[in-house]
Amino acid sequence: MQYIITAPKHLEATIDLPASKSISNRALVINALSGGNTLPTNLSDCDDTEVIIKALAEMPEEIDIMAAGTAMRFMTAYLSTREGQEHTITGTERMKHRPIKVLVDALRYLGAEIDYAGEEGFPPLRIHGHTLEGGRLEIPGDVSSQFISALLMIGPVLKNGLELVLTGNIMSRPYIDLTLHTMHDYGARAEWTDIRTIKVVSNGYKERAYHIENDWSAASYWYEMLVLMKDKMSELTLTGLMDASRQGDSAVRYLFSMLGVKSRFGITEQGVPTTVALKKTDFRVPRMEYDFKNQPDLAPTLVVTCCLLGVPFHFVGLSTLKIKETDRIEALKHEMRKLGFILTDHNDSELAWSGDICEPDAEPAIDTYEDHRMALAFAPAAILFPGLRINEPQVVTKSYPEFWDHLKAAGFEVKNEE
Repeated sequence: MQYIITAPKHLEATIDLPASKSISNRALVINALSGGNTLPTNLSDCDDTEVIIKALAEMPEEIDIMAAGTAMRFMTAYLSTREGQEHTITGTERMKHRPIKVLVDALRYLGAEIDYAGEEGFPPLRIHGHTLEGGRLEIPGDVSSQFISALLMIGPVLKNGLELVLTGNIMSRPYIDLTLHTMHDYGARAEWTDIRTIKVVSNGYKERAYHIENDWSAASYWYEMLVLMKDKMSELTLTGLMDASRQGDSAVRYLFSMLGVKSRFGITEQGVPTTVALKKTDFRVPRMEYDFKNQPDLAPTLVVTCCLLGVPFHFVGLSTLKIKETDRIEALKHEMRKLGFILTDHNDSELAWSGDICEPDAEPAIDTYEDHRMALAFAPAAILFPGLRINEPQVVTKSYPEFWDHLKAAGFEVKNEE
């Protein structure tokens, strides 16, 4: 499947953003650990969340989480605590090549019984659930924050709780804090005791009603669209976003303030900010440098945006991009060349553009590599490349199923080429 995207000349729309996938997935697992029978409200309808909902509701002997990396990590930890249950957890072919050894080793150290059903260090996994002892555990801080979050979330149900020590450089700290915040909402006692150590008390969770806020990651693509529009009168309103959000990707509003977008929150009668209005400004930095270790999912959006604006950049803290749905560093280099931009990478963790260009493809078609972020980050490029083609556009269902419908509602033409 291929979509051909043509952008409008003027952009003015209100976008009802999807619910936060990150919060939804955490709340679902914590709610299950609490014994709650009522699901959180405003859950994300993306693929990653749907597979967790299905797995928790049905608990089949074989759980197929497809391409959902978050579900693989969170459910592996959750299933390890299910007394007397045995499950095999598997996924797509790509998932079977995404490393999980660090998490499995950590869970085994805490007392989990997990066997590899295929290649050592990778899914699928055979998990024999039982009550885990818990205790003190060291884990590298530069692994996927989802490994760390998976361990933290089961901490309150471990016999001796959990003392988690993060060694080395700590990546994606806001995602760890988001996990702790969601745990607190369900009554857990879990705190940083120093800059590297998190203490989780064995006191379980309390069942409660829970509402999910909307997704700042999804907002980033609309920031990108607005800043790329030549029409200075274009403006957007995004719903359900919280000014004091614990989502790490809420930093998108600060990043795009450096590229020419002003964010203003609307206030309800109860004094709660629920919408953000985006307007263009004349300010733009001549060059951008940023460490994405706390917001790696925003990197594709900023890479595409900066190139199309002609803003040279040097981005670091990108090591986790190598183990996402695809190797995003290589994918970004390859696809940006189709649009005429030559990127360089260093140390498997840095990406830069110094202004080097090449001849763009006559009719560029962006490959998405089974990676939702690639489709989402490149679609706004149609503003400068009318008729831009996006291959396998359905991958957006992993995090933003309504994206193409929202584009159409905002005035984009989205033509389906089978």
